[in-house]
Amino acid sequence: MPATSAALVSARLQALRAHMAAQGWQAVLIPSSDPHLSEYLPAHWQGREWFSGFTGSSGTLIVASSKAALFTDSRYWEQAEAELAGTSVDLVKLDGPATPAYANWLRMQAGKGQLAVDGAVLGLAQTQQLIQALAEVGWTLEAGNDPLNAAWAERPPLPAGTVFEHEAPFAATPRSDKLAALRQAMQDKGATHHWIATLDDLAWLLNLRGADVEYNPVFLGHALVSQNHATLFVGEGKVPAALQQSLARDGIQTQAYELALPTLGDLPAQACLLVDPKRITWGLRQAVPDTVKVIEAINPTTLAKSRKTDAEAHFIREAMARDGAAMAEFYAWFEQALGREFVSEITVDEKLTAARARQPDYVSLSFPTIAGFNANGALPHYRATPQAHAVISTPQGLTAQGLLLIDSGAQYLGGTTDITRVWAIGEPTAEQKRDFTLVLKGTLGLSRTRFPRGTLAPMLDAIARAPLWEQGLDFGHGTGHGVGYFLNVHEGPQSISKAIPDTNMAMQPGMITSIEPGLYRPGQWGIRIENLVLNVPLPSTVPNAQPGTPEYGEYLAFETLSLCPIDTRCIDRSLLRADEIAWLNSYHAEVWRRVSPMVQGEARAWLERRTKAI
Repeated sequence: MPATSAALVSARLQALRAHMAAQGWQAVLIPSSDPHLSEYLPAHWQGREWFSGFTGSSGTLIVASSKAALFTDSRYWEQAEAELAGTSVDLVKLDGPATPAYANWLRMQAGKGQLAVDGAVLGLAQTQQLIQALAEVGWTLEAGNDPLNAAWAERPPLPAGTVFEHEAPFAATPRSDKLAALRQAMQDKGATHHWIATLDDLAWLLNLRGADVEYNPVFLGHALVSQNHATLFVGEGKVPAALQQSLARDGIQTQAYELALPTLGDLPAQACLLVDPKRITWGLRQAVPDTVKVIEAINPTTLAKSRKTDAEAHFIREAMARDGAAMAEFYAWFEQALGREFVSEITVDEKLTAARARQPDYVSLSFPTIAGFNANGALPHYRATPQAHAVISTPQGLTAQGLLLIDSGAQYLGGTTDITRVWAIGEPTAEQKRDFTLVLKGTLGLSRTRFPRGTLAPMLDAIARAPLWEQGLDFGHGTGHGVGYFLNVHEGPQSISKAIPDTNMAMQPGMITSIEPGLYRPGQWGIRIENLVLNVPLPSTVPNAQPGTPEYGEYLAFETLSLCPIDTRCIDRSLLRADEIAWLNSYHAEVWRRVSPMVQGEARAWLERRTKAI
């Protein structure tokens, strides 16, 4: 990080420490979070980045009177080391649970005392764990008001974007039907009221969208739903009058965002409130009156929105084809430009985004494009900047040969995309082909898997890792995450990963999940091959089994949704079995069938070349 930026971070930490001393706090914890436990944060809650200079999407900063530390996992270690250089903020590399690491650092660096945090942005379960861990090392937690306000003079205001309706035909299920289903689920649990704080749940339930969080078409808000009424707490002026009238016809009134917690605190004593302990903050839970009975269970909307309807699946397939056409247009340009034009990682981002933006029903990117050439591809969450990026090509020729990893996606009115491909620049080496093929075998292996309905998603993780494990290799991130419907690119409850499974992670028909094994050689190259897949039902594999009998069961398979060629130039064919080659050839035939009618000229010619059978 530039010295001027390091000096700025130092000045900001000095201001925060002055405020800490005035309040009698020995340390302050700044998580990467907001009152809705969002992954991507509005600028108002990006305090961790403001006070540390670290721009990664995951991490926690702890500031003590003379020390400060940034805690993050292996996806961000190299990035954090570069961005924290010269700031006096130490990097603590997490390779296990975070909360014990916070407590241990405080014990080692700052003795005993009081740790301040904004309880309104810290998850309920995380806060409970933190209180216990701190007590074991002689610390206490002050989870009251936001400790950053007084030291953050230039703090951005809350976003003020307009809320809009996600309309038919893309919003295939009316919000009245979704509310009715939610109320039935509440009744089944004995709840009179239900609180929704997570923004994607809120947007899905009400068929509304916004632009308050970059890359995610959501808006800041809370909802309180009873058996005959619903209140949407949202910033004043964000909901147009006509939309307010439409909401009112469905029994939904709007109130100011600031009235959310006071209203929660005024619930009647006879109320029975359903809350999701994994999707509310400590501050929200503390606002519930002691007289109110609380039921803790997963948000019914979280389960419902994870299972896409047949109508939604239809629009998602259309969005995937459009996305495939945009990528074909981009890659055709890219291959022609190599050695003839200036091409950098920044150029890749710009050109690919522009190709997507020309597609019908495009809204935005679904996350920042990752374009990593050679060593940069070994950073799973790398992002090129104008100050630091690799040049791939100049008008005089290639600057280097190697592998280019591109992880990108978009938001369309009819779906959300997320895809990763790796492309050879020049002739790939034998070692690169071997690594690429091992990762591809993991993608193919899991893509072809059939499994009983209700299988816990983490149980599938090892299938994608097995070809790498056979060679003593592995990758640090999860194999797959759920994906929303014109919503967040990361959603639950399913997670194909090493996570400890719970019953809510059961795989059900209609779920969309990524399959994205990887392999990263620090300082050399990175490989990740990612497709989105849809859970589709299959008949029983037991011969002559009859429906309703114990041996009949119900099996699921993955329908591959993403439509973009995989670079066969990077494959070591000696490592693939005949059935794996057959699957790849069949996939490429489907890509050609679905995408070729949507492209012409050079894009069509490129697609034909890259989908030829091997």
